[in-house]
Amino acid sequence: MSRFFTTGSDSESESSLSGDELVTKPVGGNFGKQPLLLSEDEEDTKRVVRSAKDKRFEELTNLIKTIRNAMKIRDVTKCLEEFELLGKAYGKAKSIVDKEGVPHFYIRILADLEDYLNEVWEDKEGKKKMNKNNAKALSTLRQKIRKYNRDYETQITAYRQVLTYSREDEDEEEEESDDEDWGSSDSESDSESDEDEGKYTSLASKFLKKVGTEEEKRILEKKKEDKAKKKQDRKSKKYEDDEDDNEGGEWEKVKGGVPLVKEKPKMFAKGTEINHAVVVKKLNEILQARGKKGTDRAAQIDLLQLLVGIAAENNLGIAIDLKIKFNIVASLYDYNPNLATYMKPEMWQKCLSSIDELLDILFAHDNIFIGQNIAEDSENLANAEQPLRIRGCILTLVERMDEEFVKIMQNTDPHSQEYVDHLKDEARVCKIIERVQTYLQDKGTTDEICRVYLRCILHTYYKFDYKAHQRQQGPAGDSKSEQDQAENEGEDSAVLMERLCKFIYAKDRTDRIRTCAILCHIYHHALHDRWYQARDLMLMSHLQDNIQHADPPVQILYNRTMVQLGICAFRQGLIKDAHNALLDIQSSGRAKELLGQGLLMRSMQERNQEQEKIEKRRQVPFHMHINLELLECVYLVSAMLLEIPYMAAHEFDARRRMISKQFHHQLRVGERQPLLGPPESMREHVVAASKAMKMGDWKTCHRFIVNEKMNGKVWDLFPEADKVRSMLVRKIQEESLRTYLFTYSSVYDSISMEILSDMFELDLPTVHSIISKMIINEELMASLDQPTQTVVMHRTEPTTQQNLALQLAEKLGSLVENNERVFDQKQGTYGGYFRDQKDGYRKNEGGYLRRGGYRQQERQSNY
Repeated sequence: MSRFFTTGSDSESESSLSGDELVTKPVGGNFGKQPLLLSEDEEDTKRVVRSAKDKRFEELTNLIKTIRNAMKIRDVTKCLEEFELLGKAYGKAKSIVDKEGVPHFYIRILADLEDYLNEVWEDKEGKKKMNKNNAKALSTLRQKIRKYNRDYETQITAYRQVLTYSREDEDEEEEESDDEDWGSSDSESDSESDEDEGKYTSLASKFLKKVGTEEEKRILEKKKEDKAKKKQDRKSKKYEDDEDDNEGGEWEKVKGGVPLVKEKPKMFAKGTEINHAVVVKKLNEILQARGKKGTDRAAQIDLLQLLVGIAAENNLGIAIDLKIKFNIVASLYDYNPNLATYMKPEMWQKCLSSIDELLDILFAHDNIFIGQNIAEDSENLANAEQPLRIRGCILTLVERMDEEFVKIMQNTDPHSQEYVDHLKDEARVCKIIERVQTYLQDKGTTDEICRVYLRCILHTYYKFDYKAHQRQQGPAGDSKSEQDQAENEGEDSAVLMERLCKFIYAKDRTDRIRTCAILCHIYHHALHDRWYQARDLMLMSHLQDNIQHADPPVQILYNRTMVQLGICAFRQGLIKDAHNALLDIQSSGRAKELLGQGLLMRSMQERNQEQEKIEKRRQVPFHMHINLELLECVYLVSAMLLEIPYMAAHEFDARRRMISKQFHHQLRVGERQPLLGPPESMREHVVAASKAMKMGDWKTCHRFIVNEKMNGKVWDLFPEADKVRSMLVRKIQEESLRTYLFTYSSVYDSISMEILSDMFELDLPTVHSIISKMIINEELMASLDQPTQTVVMHRTEPTTQQNLALQLAEKLGSLVENNERVFDQKQGTYGGYFRDQKDGYRKNEGGYLRRGGYRQQERQSNY
């Protein structure tokens, strides 16, 4: 009987199956049909057959999980790589998406990733800390995600709306849950579990996604109604509880916990005798907390001001009042512990007022002596019969005030009204410095006087004195009333600078203060067109020899002074001096950075964040800037007036040197343009003018240099713009004449100076002097015929064809020499020497000579 028809329990069937072993023998020829033998583990595990949809969606979810992990650690490079893989995987699943629709998790990652990238992009500090790869990946991924999300804009908008509504619902539920007790009753939990048990037949069916039916919709609506009813019941119950509470007394609704009652702190216990020792002790207690972590700096300032009031009420004297006010100003400076931040406007105004009060006290009481070298033990705050002595330094406070003013100007938008409002405070700052200067001239040391003089110089040297300039330009016989008015206005800035700087030159014992004073003095001379005084002072000081050893702020001041010196020489018509002064700054390509007017974009390897912060603190405030476009224009025009005649004189010289590399670069850029239109920028105007000057066309050159556009950009910025423009016309005429003679001298046998005078609109003596100077310097091979007023050309200079032939011969000669040198190196000789086995290297008398080769030797033998 077959074992498949046996009946019995499961155990019996299992035992019978285990007892009976069926051994199948392979039949020859049917080896490929042998059944697959599986191990016990493989028999236990069940193979799951998944659809193509599940495989594709699982691939997408794994990539999304990787992207989210990269977002957590701010690895934007990884996000970019995985996003590209996600796009490829989504492309593979396109056929499934067309049938099923775009999955919700895909829309969610697109929206979240876009929000994340926008958040990282707006985080300026975080972007600075990124490495180069992450920063590059951020901009790339941001562009890609914005472009990619355009195709899913509708779905993403719907997702964000649903997300907003769900957050609002969560907030409402959290508010409701806060009013209830934690947890729910047993009956509620039992009822909910019963509902779940009745609704889902198995645990797995509870979590499976099902197609919505009418019955399920009805059940969900019923649940919503029950939930709303329970919510209403809770509200009514809460209202009843509130009414019960109100019967017992009124309750006040507070916001943000228990209200803090601010009371004035009690400085001294009741009944304490207020005297000098007690006030000084309390002052030291307040100052001990200064600079400590967790100290409320605003409260500390309030305590000191309260202490001033207590001292005044008890008539403790002006000395203790002055000592506390010194510490108030110091506390105002400590309000911002970070050096990079600047004082708030209210703190700044309070600081100025406090310093004014200190100076009022010092000027009103001559018996008060202050000094940094006075020890606290030797202070005299109470005994009015003896001179009052207080430890402190008013100059240090004023210097810190000046530094805070510069910091405020550095951190304010220069194109805003706020900058103008802050700039108005400079008059008050200068007034305070003048008052301190007056005080220290009576009671200060020489070093302190030099320091306060330098502060006054730094606020004066860059300002153009229009009133003094108008008085100089006025007629010689001024009326007596105008002279009296000039005396009432005070001394000119030139006289003031001369007096202050000479005192520093004579009395200062530190190199830094003297160096700054010299540079400021030179700058002021150059600004007011006193070229020879500024030049002589610069040459006598020998600052250019050791300025590289100075600290960066002094180097910035030196660069500013050299630029102003060059602009001054240009205004005076000294073109060569102007070019030499501006050459170092302009040839570096970093004029903006060298003048302290901004930072250039450089890689993080050259400058880290700390160095960048330090360099930003060295920047010059905007109202002290030198116009960079004016600077570049002055340099390029100076280079044009020097370079174009030189190029015309040495047109065929193979060893011609360049006077200005930057000017030649601009010429090459202009020559590379395939289609030249009318010039627009300042550089294009200079290039077009240079081409016109090459042809000797001075009128076209002048039209390109002096026009409405160039006047608005450059020339109108000078104090005396008309004088500068007239100087430019004269220089263009003279240099165009020189260029014309260099270029066309081979064409003429003789030329009349009257014709040249008419062509270039120069008077005859000027033409005569220019041509005479060219003949004396051997720049022009000609002679002057005085009776006929003509220039007779000697025609000793080669023509164009002859110049080209000479250049070709010279190049061929150098080529032959190079070939002979290479040949000698291959033969074993070097520089006229050859290798000998016995005597080493010795002179090859009959061989190649180093300069001229065999040809030179033959030439010598012919003689």
